Amino acid sequence: MNGNFRRRFFAFFQSLRRFTKNRLNLLCLLIIVAYLIVALCVEGYSIYCAKNLILPVYERGDIEKRFQPPSSAHWFGTDYIGRDVFLRALAGTATAVKVGLLASSLAVFIGVTLGVAGGYFGGWIDDLTVWLYSIFAAMPSLLFVLAFALLVSKGFLCAPLNDAFSALCSAVNTEPGMMAVYLGIGITGWVSLCQMIRAETFKLRETGYVQSAIVSGIRRRWIIIKHILPNLFHLIIIFFSIRFAGAVMTEVIVSYLGLGVQKAPSWGVMIADGQERLWRGVWWEVGAASLFMFFLVLALNILADALRDFLDPRLNNNS
Repeated sequence: MNGNFRRRFFAFFQSLRRFTKNRLNLLCLLIIVAYLIVALCVEGYSIYCAKNLILPVYERGDIEKRFQPPSSAHWFGTDYIGRDVFLRALAGTATAVKVGLLASSLAVFIGVTLGVAGGYFGGWIDDLTVWLYSIFAAMPSLLFVLAFALLVSKGFLCAPLNDAFSALCSAVNTEPGMMAVYLGIGITGWVSLCQMIRAETFKLRETGYVQSAIVSGIRRRWIIIKHILPNLFHLIIIFFSIRFAGAVMTEVIVSYLGLGVQKAPSWGVMIADGQERLWRGVWWEVGAASLFMFFLVLALNILADALRDFLDPRLNNNS
């Protein structure tokens, strides 16, 4: 067991070294790691402040210092109540990373589960899978997320569901509106992955080693775990990277429209607040939020494309 683990770890380390030989790949990876570290620190700090009834530093403002332009004291100026824009944009990283991780993980779980089940078992399970992803493919994703967020944030759920939803929000340390956004993006974002996974599983099911495992009497779940899923891993990683960037941008749009984050810092809320004062030359709030979002989404998109080139065996064979 230990020898197998060592071999896998060594293979992973060697692959990581080859991948990071490209300086652009390494830079994007470092940018994403930096965002993750900042998000983790902000999340821990916000939990600490909530438990000790302390006002977070990014929420502290001085009305007499509002609308100050960028300076050495405030790198991105101050907003309409004198809060430091740079600190709020930095704190908004936690919201963006959280929605990216949770929504993408949910989408991957649904897409892989249904895609593998439909592709491997076939029959009525495959018919059900096709029926489900056809319905969700025809559904306007953004409108579904907006409607779901409105349904939850405005208190239209029945009492038992509302209590369960509140408990889930407390466990994840988020607001009801944001939890609705997480779930909405995850529920609607799995279709393309499911289609790819289903098609690849159809092919893998007919390969010699899978047929040999079936003839040997190995249980289906172990065949899926040991022979199917490892060969789908590159698709899952690539999709997760792409879906992460899409989830971040969707959260910004929903929060910009006023149906996502209500209290926690969010780049979408900052853009919505700052756009009203652009005509007065107060550009730094919109600029800071857009800049933070730009670098994260750009790094994720470049990394996803690099991972596709690196992990897709067909492209590697052609090269």
